Amino acid sequence: MAKMIDSLLQGFRLHRLNRLRDQRSFLENYLPILVKAIRDREARRTALWNERAEAALRGPAILADIATPALAAEKQAALAKIEERYRWRFKALAQSKKRALERSADPAVETTFAHRAEELESRKRQTLTKCALRFETPLERSQSDLAAAKEAYRLKSEAVQAKAEKRLTLEKAKADRSVAAKTASYESKIALLGNKIEAVRGVLIARRSADADSMMPEDVLLSVRNLSMRFGGLLAVDNLSFDVRKGEIFGLIGPNGAGKTTIFNCITRFYRATAGEMLYRKNAVEVIRLNDYPVHDIIRQGIVRTFQNVELVWELSILDNLLVAAHTVYRTGFFGQLFHTPKLRREEEVMRAKAFSVLNTLGLLPYAFAIPYGLPYGILKKIELARTLMAHPRLIILDEPAAGLNDKETEELAVLIKKIRDDYHATIFLVEHDMGLVMDVCDTICAISFGKKLALGTPAEIQADKLVRSAYLGEES
Repeated sequence: MAKMIDSLLQGFRLHRLNRLRDQRSFLENYLPILVKAIRDREARRTALWNERAEAALRGPAILADIATPALAAEKQAALAKIEERYRWRFKALAQSKKRALERSADPAVETTFAHRAEELESRKRQTLTKCALRFETPLERSQSDLAAAKEAYRLKSEAVQAKAEKRLTLEKAKADRSVAAKTASYESKIALLGNKIEAVRGVLIARRSADADSMMPEDVLLSVRNLSMRFGGLLAVDNLSFDVRKGEIFGLIGPNGAGKTTIFNCITRFYRATAGEMLYRKNAVEVIRLNDYPVHDIIRQGIVRTFQNVELVWELSILDNLLVAAHTVYRTGFFGQLFHTPKLRREEEVMRAKAFSVLNTLGLLPYAFAIPYGLPYGILKKIELARTLMAHPRLIILDEPAAGLNDKETEELAVLIKKIRDDYHATIFLVEHDMGLVMDVCDTICAISFGKKLALGTPAEIQADKLVRSAYLGEES
């Protein structure tokens, strides 16, 4: 009874630890977004005051015959707008002429439309001239009047600039105070959550059962033990065992039909293993049996995967594909989702910021709003890889990530896999036929043939193993 109560208490503590970590992660990710929003608001206010200052100086600048950059830009924009309007009018006139000639071959039609075109051209010139005059100094002015206008412009400019600078200084000070207050508040909350997390984690570690430690070593993330998978009379995986350690890139290799993808499907519960067990260290104090979890719960344990064939939502943009992949990370409940509460909107802002960050890391930012249809195959494989990073993964399973890539893309993928392991603190477990990629990126390799383990070791040890050479090259062992 005491053991059962202790187990329940440990479960409650784990739940609280995860909730506290989620809250801290949200605050850490939302603070930069909040600061950026304050700075964007400051920039908009600054632009507004600059526009007002330019508008206040427009009239005096025209009277003083001073061509300011703002006045020149305004004049150019006004003339361009008139040109665009008349371009569409001429296009409409051409279409009307075409339809009239289709109805009648009378030469008078050509004459009529020629006159209309001349009239339209005349009106266009008059409009452009009238618009240009609005930005020009009135004629027949004496030198004394012009000098007085320039002096008036100088005085007005100094007054407007002084007022604008004062206002901009106030806006910046206000934004700086807001940023400092928000940063201090959020950092205080983050520090408080950190103390609570350490306290709960300390209790969990102090009270963790010896059974969890005896199940698998602390530095092992995934342990596959005596795994077998049978399809009728075919034994696809035969009593296979190996360990994947935290933070390493683990490679699984073997000839076609060796059972590599079957092993992945067993780990992610697409297949129910015939025999054996798969242990996974979910956190510092909890080891779980993946055999006990349904397929849709595997991702909630921090295990994500890609597939041999590209599996995207083809009707959505690349950005939306990444946001869909983050659905398990949201902490807003059903009613929050239903009524689209402020909490949900803040979470969505955090997820969009993370999606853009992932796209930037993988060099996919130019494709953020593109539809996957028609994109190169190498880009599609990168999108699948980017999608795995949205679910806060601890273990990323890659099923032949270099399939269909050329040599240059494969080299870039090798660099990218290492970068993901280092930047996102994830363990990577991959199946790949490209031996150059495997030997380049993997820390540990397990070679199998017909579902049986041939060898397990470093890339150098695997290359020198006679059984592996025999299975791949047909050499005598």
